[in-house]
Amino acid sequence: MAHEFRKREEEEELIKRYEENLRKNTPCFYDIDSYEIIIDHYMAGSKFKKALVAVNAAIDQFPFSTELLTIKAQVLSHLKEYDEALSLLETAKNLHPNDLEIYLSIGSVHSLRGQHADAIAVYEEALTFASEEEYDELYYNIGLSYQSLEDYNKAIEFYKKSIEVNLGHEGSLYELAFCLDIVGQLENSLEYYKKFIDEDPYSAAAWYNLGIVCNKLERFEEAIEAYGFALAIDENFASAHFNMGNSNMNLEKFTEALEEFKKTIEIEGPSPEVYCCIGAAYENLNHYDLGLKYFQKAMKLDPLYDEAIFGAGSCLEKQEKWYQALHFFNKAIKISNDNSEYWKAAAHAEYKIGNIISSISAYEEASILGPSDKEIWLNWSFIYYEQGEHEKAAEVLLQGMEEIPHEPEFFYRMTAYLIEAGKFKEAMHYLENGLILNFDGHSQLFDFFPKPETQKALFKLIEQYRKENP
Repeated sequence: MAHEFRKREEEEELIKRYEENLRKNTPCFYDIDSYEIIIDHYMAGSKFKKALVAVNAAIDQFPFSTELLTIKAQVLSHLKEYDEALSLLETAKNLHPNDLEIYLSIGSVHSLRGQHADAIAVYEEALTFASEEEYDELYYNIGLSYQSLEDYNKAIEFYKKSIEVNLGHEGSLYELAFCLDIVGQLENSLEYYKKFIDEDPYSAAAWYNLGIVCNKLERFEEAIEAYGFALAIDENFASAHFNMGNSNMNLEKFTEALEEFKKTIEIEGPSPEVYCCIGAAYENLNHYDLGLKYFQKAMKLDPLYDEAIFGAGSCLEKQEKWYQALHFFNKAIKISNDNSEYWKAAAHAEYKIGNIISSISAYEEASILGPSDKEIWLNWSFIYYEQGEHEKAAEVLLQGMEEIPHEPEFFYRMTAYLIEAGKFKEAMHYLENGLILNFDGHSQLFDFFPKPETQKALFKLIEQYRKENP
């Protein structure tokens, strides 16, 4: 730890000295390693123009360094100066025709330009002279190129080749899991990682990917176990802590999820995503003030993080602070106006405040964005029912039935609306269909007609079906 701290201090001092030289326009002379540290510093901060100034200064001092030419090409590619980058790399390649790093850089530039077939050709050319120990990286890059071409089966083939050469190639392990998921081979993926673990039981990456696959298969307990093994190998594996937290959330083990999310923060530092997850866990534990606190922490890091903004509104909604909740729901909608959940929540808050017209308008928007959400249709139609507009309520619900044709709750609700609209014969038709789809669902009619004697024919039909569904 002390060594790392000292090294970081030395690097900071180097950057400071270099920038002082630039400011004073005084000559500066550094070795190649120092220049690489300076360039890496700017690249890490996405300060590519400053990186270009540094690499040009380095090349002025070391004009025959192919390593610096390669680095300059990488900087230029980030600045989208692809032709110049390729020209430099061709020069470097002519000087050192068997330098693998140059070929990898050429392939990378082609990929950035979207020329993935050209990238594959470059990597395949490199396979003709590379040592077998270097095949893993080439196979990995070929896999990435096929993945970019959406040829996932080819990508899978090369990721597996990469892993055969180097069991510890984490990039290939991660991308393989992704591609197997895309092509719908999750079960095959599961068997692959189990077999891999038999060969290399101390691969944290393999256990982690096994956890991801189990989670996608909704085998959450197994996922947690796999993440646990990954953490036993590498206790600072932040992503494993985070994913274990998500699996616990799926099992509604919110306290356990909180522990994992907080460990993620301890290792990686704060992030809006993890703060948002902590907020959601507290919300599910009914600790709404704590949930709100963490959603606000997420917003402080990223003011446009709509999930956190919506989460804050949700915590306030559950405390029946409708005006405040609506403020956050509307704010989330401004950022992401195609999210039906946001519109539905805003519609409900508007309804609770008494803004009926605004509520109806928001439900209408929600129904366009999320037509398969039955709650939207039920809530929207119920507003009309409450206003005494029973036929309008039935019209809205009929739209919902076109989207979700076999939802029993719709048939029972339609029965109630039509009876109130005086359309008794139609109502009995819908009731009969509801009883066929789900007999027990008829109990919701008691919310509308608590006294059986007021709707004798309705309850007679229910009793008739009860005998057929003992």
